[in-house]
Amino acid sequence: MTLSFCAIVKNEAENLPRCLKSVQSVVDQIVILDTGSTDQTVTIAQSFGAEVHHFPWNNSFADARNQALKYVTGDWVLVLDADEVLNPPIVPSLQQAMGQPQAIVINLIRQEIGAVQSPYSLVSRLFRRHPDVYFSRPYHAMVDDSVAALLQREPHWQVINLPDVAILHYGYEPGTIASRDKLQKARQTMEGFLAAHPQDPYVCAKLGALYVQMGDVTQGLALLLQGLQSGQGDPPVLYELHYHLGIAYRQSGNLSLAEQHYRTALHQPILDRLKLGAQNNLGSLLLAQGNLNGAQQCFETVVRLDPALAIGHHNLGMTCKAIGQFVAAIDHYQQAIRLKPDYAEAYQSLGVVWLKLGRVSESLAAFQQAIDLHQPHNPSEADRLRRGLQEMGFPI
Repeated sequence: MTLSFCAIVKNEAENLPRCLKSVQSVVDQIVILDTGSTDQTVTIAQSFGAEVHHFPWNNSFADARNQALKYVTGDWVLVLDADEVLNPPIVPSLQQAMGQPQAIVINLIRQEIGAVQSPYSLVSRLFRRHPDVYFSRPYHAMVDDSVAALLQREPHWQVINLPDVAILHYGYEPGTIASRDKLQKARQTMEGFLAAHPQDPYVCAKLGALYVQMGDVTQGLALLLQGLQSGQGDPPVLYELHYHLGIAYRQSGNLSLAEQHYRTALHQPILDRLKLGAQNNLGSLLLAQGNLNGAQQCFETVVRLDPALAIGHHNLGMTCKAIGQFVAAIDHYQQAIRLKPDYAEAYQSLGVVWLKLGRVSESLAAFQQAIDLHQPHNPSEADRLRRGLQEMGFPI
């Protein structure tokens, strides 16, 4: 049983070494499809022993990925982007799953490093090389459509979900998306696909969420509801639709509908780790409404499912503070800071609790750290915090 790796790239000299190092000792073949790099991407790929092929970019990720598949020779195919890394502890599980004779696809959990909302997603990036398994959709290209059709004809095949993190995705780190104008390109590509597939719930979920992210909440709501009304969609897609409807309704001020959709999202039969975004957002909504017990339950679930999620500890600390559990709040704020040392909001929240307990020196030290961290990226918040402390008579 052999494993081939393939990726499509363009000007990825900064990211590609990290990606290829993560797979070099695991795979039997590395295929790189370059779509027009002008930096050292090709040279770097070749230094890792990759077979480099070229393909003129035509605004379709599916076309490019399918072109890369033409050069693959392994029994199985692992697909990553240059800003993704294979998580080393997952390798034995991958090898065991690939050994199952009826496995056709192995879905992998991807951790979205730096993502503001959902920290995990499930992606179909490891699959058996089969003539009827190929990518579709010009953006968010995936093999799921072709696999669903294959299962209708050959039902003996199985799709496996691995429960542990397999891929680390660094594409959500600050500045990455904006620097590549990624949102606008995604919007244009998906709008073209939607015109030909207006009832496709997956593109309704992805494009509707993108509209909301870009500030067009009205259009986003309409498209997300259109996805639900199609009457199609498997549990992962239904989760996405309800989850993003929760975000959209909260932004539009309809808190009851936001709560309803978050709860519906949480009832979808998918891996609990994939529902952390809805769990965290529901907790934040309940906290804002004064439902402290409900919020605490949500955030306790978040940190139980992912003890390393800094925002979960911060939000649980906020809830403990509101309840009056100051010691517990401090513990969670400090845990958030240990997990994310540049977490300005956690330092700020910690300063508030220390001040409530009369620990002025600890409070001022935490506030100063928050100001220093806010200053480069959010100077208005740094100034607001500094002025507030000065008005209270504290020298900052």
